[in-house]
Amino acid sequence: MPSNKSVSDAPITQFTNCRILRDHCLQREDLWVRDGKILDPEKLFFDEHGYADKCVDCEGSIIAPGFIDVQINGGYGIDFSQACDDAGSGVSLVAKKILEHGVTSFCPTLVTSPPHVYHKVLPQVKVHDGGAHGAGVLGFHLEGPFISLEKKGAHPEQFLRTFSSGGFRDLIETYGSLDSVAMVTLAPELDGSQSVIRDLCQKGITVSLGHSVANMSQAEEAVQHGASFITHLFNAMLPFHHRDPGIVGLLTSDQVPAGRKVYYGMIADGIHTNPAALRIAHRAHPSGLVLVTDAITAMGLPPGRHTLGQQVIEIQGLHAYVAGTKTLSGSIATMDMCVRHFKHASGCSVEEALEAASLHPAQLLGLSHRKGNLDFGSDADLVLLDETLNVKATFISGEEVWRK
Repeated sequence: MPSNKSVSDAPITQFTNCRILRDHCLQREDLWVRDGKILDPEKLFFDEHGYADKCVDCEGSIIAPGFIDVQINGGYGIDFSQACDDAGSGVSLVAKKILEHGVTSFCPTLVTSPPHVYHKVLPQVKVHDGGAHGAGVLGFHLEGPFISLEKKGAHPEQFLRTFSSGGFRDLIETYGSLDSVAMVTLAPELDGSQSVIRDLCQKGITVSLGHSVANMSQAEEAVQHGASFITHLFNAMLPFHHRDPGIVGLLTSDQVPAGRKVYYGMIADGIHTNPAALRIAHRAHPSGLVLVTDAITAMGLPPGRHTLGQQVIEIQGLHAYVAGTKTLSGSIATMDMCVRHFKHASGCSVEEALEAASLHPAQLLGLSHRKGNLDFGSDADLVLLDETLNVKATFISGEEVWRK
């Protein structure tokens, strides 16, 4: 029987023979999609008397919300932090390639760069939905240059900045515009940072704490002003100390305002964080864990020398170092690799591993009303996985955009 055309001319797709991730557990039921959104089958049957126009046999697959990567510096030879005339085409190439890793939305990330790089790159890429052309762009993540000299990691020292012009003016001088920006990572101990955090949050931009020597009270003050994320927990911050846990202490802080949650990024590539540290973080604050790749130009390429912004990076095995040093500089991991490693290393459930790559980043960015879940009315951005969490197919708005 055809679908009921009185409600919409769009065809209805029914995904069958699957387990879908809904309400924090895998449920054996079908998934219905129309107009790029997830349908409530009860309303379809009883109110519209509608039926599926097309059936997709998932052959026992898990269906999870599409993965969302909020920290990815590039990949496949593309470095987002390079001032080029076709930054948009580079972002598009990466957007297309990461579909095979289940990523349906992402935040292209720029590391600390001179102002001319931001002024050149940021206007070239707009926020846009995903599709057959590639994963959707949720806005840039600007990691630096307002970070700590002591914890700069792979960020070039000569381009670090402080809020010397009074705060928000420094941001505009450096970045040029915030129109396509979703997140800014900064060090909360810098003078003037608290007013900057407040101003960014008022503009709907997520503020993350990272590359910082902040103590716990400075970190808590930043959260009270609106900061809601920690950039790659444990990396590029003071180590946990029992008398002053620093930024890490936010995971169990009692000073987080009521109704607010602090999220934290983890690079679960088996290199950046020891499995025991992954387990400590997850067990302390499971609902805040957000998997990020922090992937660089070399993701998807053979070992050798590549760039990360203004630095030369050397790939040795699975490690990415600033050339001539042992300073880690991003990863070459893909999001599906991180999901599998996180599950194995932490001992968490399949559901928790999948939500760390979908629901939690969507909540962090304030998008969980339409992304990061399979609730009725949400975007039908889906990833089909086998039992061992290998990606079999990726869908955006209910349309297949990649299949193994």
